Amino acid sequence: MQRSDEEIRALLAGVDAFSRKLVVVSPDYVILGANQFVQDRFKDSVVGKRCYELLHQSDTPCTLCPATQVFSSGSAASVLGDEFVGLDINSCLRALPIQPEGEIKAALVLDLDVPALGGLEAQLQRSNSFLRNLINSSVDGVIAADKTGRIIVFNQAASDISGYDRQHALYELDIRDVYPGEGAKNIMAKLRSEEYGGKGKLKSYPVDVVNKNGDFVPIRLNASIIYENGHEVATIGFFHDMRQALEIRQELHKTQVQLLQAEKMSSLGKLAAGVAHQLNNPLGGIILFSQLILEEYELPEGAIQDLKRILEDAQRSRDIVKELLEFARQTRQEVRPHDLNRAISRTLFLLENQSVFQNIVTKRNLAEDLPPVPADIQQLNHVFMNIILNAAEAMEGRGELRITTFKVPGRDKVAIEISDTGPGIPEEVLPHVFEPFYTTKEQGKGTGLGLSLVYGIVESHRGRIMASNNHEGGAVFRIELPLEQDSDQSDTDEG
Repeated sequence: MQRSDEEIRALLAGVDAFSRKLVVVSPDYVILGANQFVQDRFKDSVVGKRCYELLHQSDTPCTLCPATQVFSSGSAASVLGDEFVGLDINSCLRALPIQPEGEIKAALVLDLDVPALGGLEAQLQRSNSFLRNLINSSVDGVIAADKTGRIIVFNQAASDISGYDRQHALYELDIRDVYPGEGAKNIMAKLRSEEYGGKGKLKSYPVDVVNKNGDFVPIRLNASIIYENGHEVATIGFFHDMRQALEIRQELHKTQVQLLQAEKMSSLGKLAAGVAHQLNNPLGGIILFSQLILEEYELPEGAIQDLKRILEDAQRSRDIVKELLEFARQTRQEVRPHDLNRAISRTLFLLENQSVFQNIVTKRNLAEDLPPVPADIQQLNHVFMNIILNAAEAMEGRGELRITTFKVPGRDKVAIEISDTGPGIPEEVLPHVFEPFYTTKEQGKGTGLGLSLVYGIVESHRGRIMASNNHEGGAVFRIELPLEQDSDQSDTDEG
């Protein structure tokens, strides 16, 4: 339609009256024309200059430029102010194709007020912006991918879980990289089945993902297939990080095991105390009357030997009762500061002359400045003797025994480590070594009370004992004892 000169002048006057930016740009971003509002901002003519250089002081075309979208798609495009650098947040940059003969010759770019748009496209873009903020604010990782595996949504929580920044994920990461091995393929198979929440759904599914460092991260996945006209176009997954929950669960389980162990020790201690008191009286009578018969009667040699055998067995039984009483903490604790190095040396002096130690080399690394420890030294002697004898038996009388003492750095505790070069403790046995009546020795060669008694003595001193294996072989027992005594701990008879 041919326009008259008067109509053209009226249209130009209307363009110049528009109090926002209005420019016409070519496909190579050269300004072909601009309204008076733009011309008044510059001294020289803006025509012939590139829009991104003049209006945005950039060396390259602007990211998300709507004119670029017009030239690539052939249809109108818009970008909101909160997405376009240098544009007011309440503005919208709108670009329209200029195609007088069907071919796009240029683009008309207008800077508009958002309220003035009032159209569906502006509302849609504002909704999209809100949705992006909503997804990015989710405490769970949100990752969406198209059919090819290209990631199209990647929020901040997904970045925290995976270690990848959003820019890298959107442009370089594939959804297959998120899962180990054939994980992505397996997830899609479950999404397409009816067994995990219905077709196209995957509800609360535990799985591992791979982070940037190659470590596995346990998550709980909720995922969906996105359909368009009945066809799969994308997938979206919500990744709930399970690391903290699993750590809390493990700590809870550990605490429950410790409580169960303490309850078991308490119950068995009460039982042992009752049995010990019941046995003490008849054993005392057997020992007393055996000694009286030996002293007061003339007996044949065979009878004397039999009585001596009865006396020895009764005394051995009394020693076992004493162990049961100590296990039940029924003996008097005499807690005073003691030199642990001296106690260990005395124990070794008594043991090293026994036959089992003839081919064992003992190496001592006892700290010279070790502070005295408040303890019942008789009970600790029992602890050291028990562990050292166990080590000698484990090495079958041949090997190296190492004993080290030191003050724990930064803590008011001393540590004693006793290690051997034996076969070590089997992994399945390690969790049970301090349990009462648990023994790996042959029947008749052990009661299983030794290490549980050791555990009880160390606990009564507010210390702790740990068993482990050396990397090069052999077992290690580490005892830690505090340097300060409880104010309410005193020399009292617990029986």
